Amino acid sequence: MRRNTTLFVGISLLSGFGSSAMSLVVGIWILDLTGSASLAGLAGLCVYAPTLAGPWLGALVDRVPRRTLLITTNLALAAALLSLFAVRSPDRAWLLYGVAFGYGLSYVLLDAGESALLPSALAPEELGAVNGWRSSAQEGMKLVSPPAGAGLYAWHGGPAVAVLCALMPLVVAALYALLRLTGTPGPTPPPTERGFRAGLAVLRGRRILRVTVLLAAVSIGLSGFATAGVYEVVTVDMGMPSTFLGVLMSAQGAGSILAGLVAGRVIARWGAVATGVTGTVLFAAGLLTRCLPWWPALVTGAVIGGIGLSWTLVAAVTAIQTHTPGHLLGRVSATANTAMFGPIACANPLGSAAVVLGGRVSLLAAAALGLAVAGVAAQREKEAAGMVR
Repeated sequence: MRRNTTLFVGISLLSGFGSSAMSLVVGIWILDLTGSASLAGLAGLCVYAPTLAGPWLGALVDRVPRRTLLITTNLALAAALLSLFAVRSPDRAWLLYGVAFGYGLSYVLLDAGESALLPSALAPEELGAVNGWRSSAQEGMKLVSPPAGAGLYAWHGGPAVAVLCALMPLVVAALYALLRLTGTPGPTPPPTERGFRAGLAVLRGRRILRVTVLLAAVSIGLSGFATAGVYEVVTVDMGMPSTFLGVLMSAQGAGSILAGLVAGRVIARWGAVATGVTGTVLFAAGLLTRCLPWWPALVTGAVIGGIGLSWTLVAAVTAIQTHTPGHLLGRVSATANTAMFGPIACANPLGSAAVVLGGRVSLLAAAALGLAVAGVAAQREKEAAGMVR
């Protein structure tokens, strides 16, 4: 099991490095080719669009051998990245959008496939810890890979970045092949369970999944809602340079890294629901802290918020892996990802509109909603525990 743990963490490190570096460089590359910031911004839409198809793609994950799917997806991603050598003029910019869409598609397939594969490679009591370490590895790469990718782009251009990033999925595919799978595959699903609705039914029908995914969705959605509010507080209310936002992003990433390292122990001690509730409360506390008129409070609030977001996400993922029938893990994981990350698409523009009331007002509103949802979830959990007794 220790071998598999090392392999999974290595996979997260390499995948996180390649995807974070390329996601930044694609936008810069399009901007340099076209001179249009709006066209560069559309690359982000291409990345997130496949998330909406998560339930259908998750059903695919449950119909094919999961390790084979993970290896094939990584090899296809490497081939797509090498196609960027053909990008030499603005009329070839569509290849960059295609690669961005390919990354988005791979995120859905790889997240669902790996979540479904983990229980076959690790003991149930190890899942929380390994999910936390994987989260820390991915967050750590977000601090390192964007400047590395941008620096290589400035030095040798986009094709050099494409080669470096193409190497990552090739190595990742090899690491998947080295995994030792000791678990047995789940039973073949009956015809009534073959639709994507089966994944949604599992999420709705099991209280621990319903609660942990809801808490993660609320926290992640509110992070999108609060983005414009944080910008307003930093640049307008406090008159600080916009570059300070980079400091806050790094601080939030540091909090996520720290949280991931201990997430397994927290889940083992408190349970997934209590960890998700605590994470949502911490995220709300981070928003409240960022309302204080001192720059150290902004940094502290970002760290606290990073811890909270990490715990809610790891708690939901671990609950899914430990409370879902094996033959439905792919579609349940993909459906849950859509439920958790989909709200950002609505919350972000709502937050941008709400900021006209003031940056701190929108942060207070987001914190209040987060605390209210966490309070209701904690109360329901308490009542459920009382009924069991």
